[in-house]
Amino acid sequence: MHILTVTSRPAAFTEFLAALAEDGVETALAQTAGAALDRVKNEPPTLVLVDQGLADAEAFGLVARLMRTNAAVHTAVVSDLSPEDFHEAGEGLGILAAIPPHPSATDARALLGTLRLLGC
Repeated sequence: MHILTVTSRPAAFTEFLAALAEDGVETALAQTAGAALDRVKNEPPTLVLVDQGLADAEAFGLVARLMRTNAAVHTAVVSDLSPEDFHEAGEGLGILAAIPPHPSATDARALLGTLRLLGC
C-alpha cells in the first residue's frame, strides 16, 4: 500500500506518517498540487491525502483534478469543517475520509482500517 500526502506542512504529519510506516505502508510527500498530479499520473498511489491550505490549489478542487487524472486512486482530505459542511463541500467527489489538521497515529490506523475494508 502506498499513500501520498500533499502538504506544505510536513511536520504536522510526523506522528501520522510514522504510524503508517510502522504498519508497512510506503509513504511519500508532495508539497504542491502539481507535484501530486504528476505523481498520480506516473506512479499512482493507493490513496492521496490532500491537506488544506496548499499554495497552488484548494483541497476539494485538487481532489476533482486527481479524479480526472486517475479515478481509481482513493482520496482523503485534511479538514476542520464540520461533518455536514465537509459532506457538502466534497459531495460527488468520492472522498474516503476527513482527517483532522494535526493527525495522530490513531487517525492513521483508522484510515488504514477503512482502506483494508475496501480490499486495499
